[in-house]
Amino acid sequence: MATALKAVYVSDVPNVDQVSEINAALALIKAPWSAQGVNDHDEGVETKCGFKWPKFVVMGHRGSGMNMLQSSDDRMKSIKENSIRSFNSAAQFPIDYIEFDVQVTKDDCPVIFHDSFIATEENGVLVEKRVTDITLPEFLSYGPQKELGKAGIPMFRKTKEGTIFEWKVEKDDPLCTLQDVFEKVDHSMGFNIELKFDDQFVYNEKQYQHVLEVVLQVINKYAKDRPIMFSSFQPDIVLLIRKMQSTYPVYFLTNGGSEIYKDVRRNSLEEAIKVCMAGSLQGIVSEVRAILRDPNAVTRIKDSNLSLLTYGQLNNVPEKVYMQHLMGVEGVIVDLVGEITEAVSDPNN
Repeated sequence: MATALKAVYVSDVPNVDQVSEINAALALIKAPWSAQGVNDHDEGVETKCGFKWPKFVVMGHRGSGMNMLQSSDDRMKSIKENSIRSFNSAAQFPIDYIEFDVQVTKDDCPVIFHDSFIATEENGVLVEKRVTDITLPEFLSYGPQKELGKAGIPMFRKTKEGTIFEWKVEKDDPLCTLQDVFEKVDHSMGFNIELKFDDQFVYNEKQYQHVLEVVLQVINKYAKDRPIMFSSFQPDIVLLIRKMQSTYPVYFLTNGGSEIYKDVRRNSLEEAIKVCMAGSLQGIVSEVRAILRDPNAVTRIKDSNLSLLTYGQLNNVPEKVYMQHLMGVEGVIVDLVGEITEAVSDPNN
């Protein structure tokens, strides 16, 4: 039976460093991986919009959570993000999807990595290389190596504020490819594949299309019947991947106005709805604060026959997750997979 939860305001919620263990018994039921697919209508007609999860869904952010090297919270530096180890660790909890970032190397290999640049230090100077400008062997030469006794290039990471940290975590793991993930992660685990592009780089449609073709080749070869969804912050990418395939649902990622971009389509939930409607996308993944600032947005999104998921640090707070469930949000992407899945429990257990 769920305990009574007092009202919590966004301004009252601490950041991850300050969040204490909150043992709230929340009466949310874990969703099975299956959901209404893009082509699941009885008439066999492709779904133009909408994608309904049967129950509330929890997804592991970059597997078992992103690495915040500057954090005093050891949970944010426990397992290397976006690694096979992180994905399989998340799969031990009652979640149904993991979210991860895909980029394509110079020699056309889709790899799993969040940042636009991969970095190391040489003689005390940070040396950064754009992931899409290096080959697969170069990419895999960073960090722990699969070959016993072989030392990789030490990895460093620069925060948005410009602070540099050596990328050290408690449980490290080698970098990996999209093919690796399909072959080595529990087959029952669904994939939320975020298509990652550098905001500071100008692409043309031919470049976009080539990258997506390379990614789709791997998916078509290795996905089998694994549940998959696509997401991206780039409006042109979500529109294009929707045109290129109709098997998997496509979600537009937005921070809902927390940052302002030259492309106005990225600057609000209203613009996100327009993008989804124009491209017949299935839903929106919004930064959670945008939804909590404007709860009526949930109704507007639902009235547009769109699905709604959220991401962000507030999703590591069980009360905030429960609040979203009551508001009609269909799922959350979280870092603290163990804590949130414990809170998001089946009341019959």
